[in-house]
Amino acid sequence: MKVIHLPVMLREVIMLLKPMFGGVYVDATVGLGGHAEEILRHIGHGRLLGIDRDEETLDMAMKRIPDNRLTLKKGKFSDISKLAAETGISEADGVSFDLGTSMFHLKTAERGFSFFSEEPLDMRMDREQEITAAYIVNKYPEKEISRILWEYGEEKLSRKIARAVIDYRGKKKIDTCAELSDIVYRVYKKRGKHYPATKTFQALRIAVNDELNELRKGLNEAPGILKSGGRLCVISYHSLEDRIVKNFIRDEQRQGVLRILTKKPIAPSDEEVRFNPSARSAKLRGAEKI
Repeated sequence: MKVIHLPVMLREVIMLLKPMFGGVYVDATVGLGGHAEEILRHIGHGRLLGIDRDEETLDMAMKRIPDNRLTLKKGKFSDISKLAAETGISEADGVSFDLGTSMFHLKTAERGFSFFSEEPLDMRMDREQEITAAYIVNKYPEKEISRILWEYGEEKLSRKIARAVIDYRGKKKIDTCAELSDIVYRVYKKRGKHYPATKTFQALRIAVNDELNELRKGLNEAPGILKSGGRLCVISYHSLEDRIVKNFIRDEQRQGVLRILTKKPIAPSDEEVRFNPSARSAKLRGAEKI
C-alpha cells in the first residue's frame, strides 16, 4: 500500500531547529523520514540519528532515504541517550520529536488503529511487545478501562463505555477495531463533530504504547545530549502531550538548563491544514540549551 507522507509543519520545524552545515542531529520519531529528509538537506557532511519503535517504518525510511549520513535505530524515547552513544554521538546540535501517529499506521488496517478495520485490535508501535489494545479491553477490569479512557482520552463517557465493554466481552471476546468502535457508537447513540470512538482509540493507543511516560523520559534525556546552543523541538497533537512538553520546558528554564524559544506554541498555517487536515491539532514548541 502506497502512503502519501506529509511531514507536519516542516518549514516551521526547520526554522526552529536551525539545522546547520556539519551539525549533528537526532530525530527521535523518524517515521517515514519526512523531517529527516529535510534536515539532511541543510547539514552538509553532518550526521543524523533517526529513532523509531517500529521496524516496518524504519525499513521504509531506509529505502526512501539511502544516505550514509543517516543512521537508523530501533528504540523508544527512553533509549535516546543509549542509542546516541552507540552511534558515537556525545553531543547533538538538535533533537526533534513529532508525536503524531503516522498515516501509515492509520491506513494500514492490520496494525489495528482504524475505527472501521475488521483486523485485530492491536495498536502496538513495536510489534514485538506483548500488550495490545485487544488485551486491555478483554482482560483489564472495568475500573482500569474507565481510568484509561478518562486519563488518556479525556472521555467524558468513560464509565459508560467501560461498562459496555465489560457487558460485551461477557458474551464474546472483542477481536476487531470495528467491534470496539461499534460498542462506543452504541453508548453515544449518535455521531457528533468527531467520530464517537476517537477518544477511546486515542486512550488505548497511549496505554498500549505507554506514550506519556515515554514522552516524559525522552524529554528528560534530550538536554543531556544537547550541546550549549543546541535546540529541542517538539510537535504534539493533543492537550495531554502539549501540557507535558510545556511544563517540562518551563521547569528546565527555571533550573537554568533550557531557554524557551516559543512563548506560545506554533500552529500550522491555514494553507497546510487545507492540504493536510491531520495537522490541524498540531502544536510546535522549542527550547535552546543554555
